Amino acid sequence: MPKVSSSRLLFFTMLIFVLALAACGNDDSTSEEATTDESETATEESADDSETATEESAETEPKVTEFEPAFPEQTRAPKVETETELNVEVVAEGLDVSWGMEEFDTNRLLVTQRDSAELLILNLEDGSVSDPIEGTPEVNNEDQGGLLDVTIAPDFDESRLVFMTFSEDKDDGTLTAVGKGVLSEDETSLEDFEVIFEAEPAYDGTLHYGGRIIFDEDGNLFLTTGERSDDPIRERAQDLDAYLGKVIHITQDGEPVDSNPFIEDEDALDGIYSYGHRNIQGVDFNPETGDLWIVEFGPQAGDELNIIEPGSNYGWPTVSYGIEYSGELINDGISEHEAQGFVEPVYYWDPTSAPSGMSFYDSDAIPEWENNLFIGGLAPNYIVRVVIEDDMIVGEERLLTDEGQRFRDILVTEDGALVAATDGGMIYKVTAAGE
Repeated sequence: MPKVSSSRLLFFTMLIFVLALAACGNDDSTSEEATTDESETATEESADDSETATEESAETEPKVTEFEPAFPEQTRAPKVETETELNVEVVAEGLDVSWGMEEFDTNRLLVTQRDSAELLILNLEDGSVSDPIEGTPEVNNEDQGGLLDVTIAPDFDESRLVFMTFSEDKDDGTLTAVGKGVLSEDETSLEDFEVIFEAEPAYDGTLHYGGRIIFDEDGNLFLTTGERSDDPIRERAQDLDAYLGKVIHITQDGEPVDSNPFIEDEDALDGIYSYGHRNIQGVDFNPETGDLWIVEFGPQAGDELNIIEPGSNYGWPTVSYGIEYSGELINDGISEHEAQGFVEPVYYWDPTSAPSGMSFYDSDAIPEWENNLFIGGLAPNYIVRVVIEDDMIVGEERLLTDEGQRFRDILVTEDGALVAATDGGMIYKVTAAGE
């Protein structure tokens, strides 16, 4: 019998052991039973990691600042996409800068023309546009001035009252004014037009008028103003003895509302509701909560979406998530609001979206849009759809990005059409396809 060395015997023993293990590993039932819980856990972890890694922001451009948000959801929300097939129709074109809109009759809108100071009636069903309504006020239409926003009184069916904002010439400059008049029965003129409120002081400049208006449930009017842009006049957004850079709360006669937060403050103007704003361009009530939301221009980046709390200070120009157009920091680059005693924006954009008019989608015509917020974008050119949960922004979508239009105002009609007016004189209507 041949001799077998101890090393060779050890080799054969190990080889048999390895082969035995391999055979056990090929038993599908044994392998699956042993690793099911472990593999499911691994799959769930991988899916979570993958979702986090591929979660794409709606904003694809790089930031222009180095500021960090106060909380993660404050900027660059995840990208969402509308699943409903949409029909996009241009219902009117060749108009002036169409700054404000209001539906006063089913599918019939009052539309302001900023530069020409005209008020028109647009029929959404056939695209017809009326002759200019007579009786509109004289305006200063230099740069950002002109005939601005329009709305109707809550009792319009009886009173036929129309309210408008505009940039008004005064001896020492210009200011944001509110006026009202009665739309004649034949819809050709505004009768007895009168100025009811002037956002003093006047300033010799032509920028940042604000000018959005909306009625509350008590029939009083909210007005937004800009801080007139220039340094140092913009500092007056922080002053309670000036109506610049403010949300203002007045009656239909232009008087301060009795419940305003500074009504008992001898050093403050009674009409002020909130302050520390830059240039508020959009305003609407959240249909879920009843809260008043506004959107305002930042400087270079730092455009803000805010929920308005009476008596609160929103920080401009002491703090900002943006920078000067020159690239310099504002006030040494202080961005965080709450640490300085100001209200943090619910959301901000970096780089800019140049937000303008906005409207909550208070309709079920497109169910996935219900209670979403739509904001016109001037630069870049698109409509922003914002998805909100518990006052936090959880999704953002950019619509009509290929149209190349500066979207100045947004309106949701009674039947659920999304209407957008542009600086290029076009009126768009967006509905669910097939309707």
